Amino acid sequence: MDRALQRTKILSNHLLQSSISSPLNPCLLPNACVNYTPPELTENYAFDVKEMRRLLVAHNIEDRDWLFGLMMQSKLFNPRERGGRVFVGPDYNQSMKQQREMTVKRIMYLLEKGVFEGWLTGEGEEAELRKLAFNEVLSIYDHSIGIKIGVHFFLWGGAIQFFGTKHHHDKWLRDTENYVIKGCFAMTELGHGSNVRGIETVTTYDSSTGEFVINTPCESAQKYWIGGAANHATHTIAFSQLVINGTNQGVHAFIVQIRDTNGNICPNIRIADCGHKIGLNGVDNGRIWFDNVRVPRENLLNSVADVSPDGQYISAIKDPDQRFAAFLAPLTSGRVNIAAAAVDQSKISLAIAIRYALTRRAFSLTRNGPEVLLLDYPSHQLRLLPLLARTYAGSFAANYLKMLYVKRTPESNKTIHVFSSAFKAILSWNNMRILQECREACGGQGYKTENRIGHLKGEYDVQSTFEGDNNVLMQQVSKALFAEYVAVQKRNGAFKGLGLEHMNKPCPVIPSQLTSSTLRCSQFQMDAFCLRERDLLNRFATGVSQCLVKGESKEHAFIKSSHLAEDLGRAFSDRAIFQTFIEAEARLSRSPLKNVLGLVRSMYALTCLEEDAAFLRYGYISVENAAAVRKEVTELCSELRPHALALVSSFGIPDAFLSPIAFNWIEANSWSSIKH
Repeated sequence: MDRALQRTKILSNHLLQSSISSPLNPCLLPNACVNYTPPELTENYAFDVKEMRRLLVAHNIEDRDWLFGLMMQSKLFNPRERGGRVFVGPDYNQSMKQQREMTVKRIMYLLEKGVFEGWLTGEGEEAELRKLAFNEVLSIYDHSIGIKIGVHFFLWGGAIQFFGTKHHHDKWLRDTENYVIKGCFAMTELGHGSNVRGIETVTTYDSSTGEFVINTPCESAQKYWIGGAANHATHTIAFSQLVINGTNQGVHAFIVQIRDTNGNICPNIRIADCGHKIGLNGVDNGRIWFDNVRVPRENLLNSVADVSPDGQYISAIKDPDQRFAAFLAPLTSGRVNIAAAAVDQSKISLAIAIRYALTRRAFSLTRNGPEVLLLDYPSHQLRLLPLLARTYAGSFAANYLKMLYVKRTPESNKTIHVFSSAFKAILSWNNMRILQECREACGGQGYKTENRIGHLKGEYDVQSTFEGDNNVLMQQVSKALFAEYVAVQKRNGAFKGLGLEHMNKPCPVIPSQLTSSTLRCSQFQMDAFCLRERDLLNRFATGVSQCLVKGESKEHAFIKSSHLAEDLGRAFSDRAIFQTFIEAEARLSRSPLKNVLGLVRSMYALTCLEEDAAFLRYGYISVENAAAVRKEVTELCSELRPHALALVSSFGIPDAFLSPIAFNWIEANSWSSIKH
């Protein structure tokens, strides 16, 4: 009661602005105003930040910096001064129409500056990596511009490259690269998204005119969410069931003109706008109906299959399943870009949140003592630093995936499909979790659009479902692993590929008692990942096989084992991502940088062990060992805390692409900063 009375008296004196103060009658004294201190003045770099950036970014650093600079130089990219610094970013206060117009203006500016040169006509790994690097940089500025360009070049242009033959390449690629033609990609329908095989658009062949006739037979067959269709696209790749002489030959792709050179919608085409979205309003997503639209026979993209002038269906791939798989190839490039962009957005949010946490203080540990930096609280470290480790791991995984993609061969298509599906799902899920945690870690400031993080949640939420629903993709990963398992059993051979070679070795054994040194050992960490993947693959294969023995269909067997499929997909993904981390770390010689990276690697591995219930559910680690893991994660947080600024600075994202709260947030919110 005495303490309550004392607190009441203190508060009353403060509210009445009492000037009475004595040891016997204490009152709240006004504190000195909070000041901003740049974290660079107090935080030390224990390793070479530029070298870490080279390891993280991996390719085309000079090209990236050139493009960052190009955007900062133009008023089209909406430069604005806040807190003594200039930031660039779209004006999300604009209407949807205005945002779309600005996206196109920015693309035309980039076209004039030569950014897209060689994107479709260039050849070789260097040209491909440059294109991927530029697309990442543009997505760091704005998701809408990244998607708009991605649809045009990677989906429309990629479909012509992959599905077309020489006469398609000669006719369409250069005009696409120069934006004489503006392409879109009409695969998704109102009634079918992930299940592409089930799309309802129908195409028949008229041998009397040498034309295909494309039709939308019902409302659920309307093409939906087609980026670029609502306002700007002149052509689309239309995916449709191809019916020849009464036989459905499955999904095929056709080039269809949807607007003339004046922007008028072509005859027998109907287009409607998808409307306002929770993000990506700079992209004109549209819906398309085809009313018996006729296109020339040569508009069939015929690298996989063709139709002769007299109407005979021709394909070197006799198996319909293999033929269908070939038609999904362009989606691989989309998933590669999504995985990389997800990591980039995680980097943005963490760079902002950690810089803010290094300058924002809250509460004091002693009476009248100084307030404590947010990042000096262990609870705040536990919120952000494990996610920082996940983002480093994601960087190495995305780099591996990009190299796998640019070095692709027909023989590696299956491998690319599995890794792109796994990494797209895991990295986009990670990104949404990181954006949410960083938003909360920045308090009310994280809710402001100008500070980016909150807005990015709406912009990137779509990554979980487009280019393949994440849950469906993880099931595809597990099915691919099952197929590999069955193939090895049939030939009584060894596992080869997909990183499954560890299955050929003796089963790893986890020590009964895990010490700190064991937990930080990379071999133990890899053993833990491999044990989980190995056991779950065995369980999944056994479960499916038992259903098949009972006469159940493979589809039904997979559904009954879907809980194991989910666990297995994550186990494969985590192990594969960890493998890329180990390989990146191995490229370094002994140095302070390698030491810090080792801490980050241990943080990633132990966070996976701590957060995936499968490690406890299936008994890979004991409850006591799980507690030891938790303790070690907390200790790693304290050891990584001094390196936090250096680790986010290594991302190499220019200050202008972050936000005001990453720097002098007091000055950015001062009265003098308001335009009166």
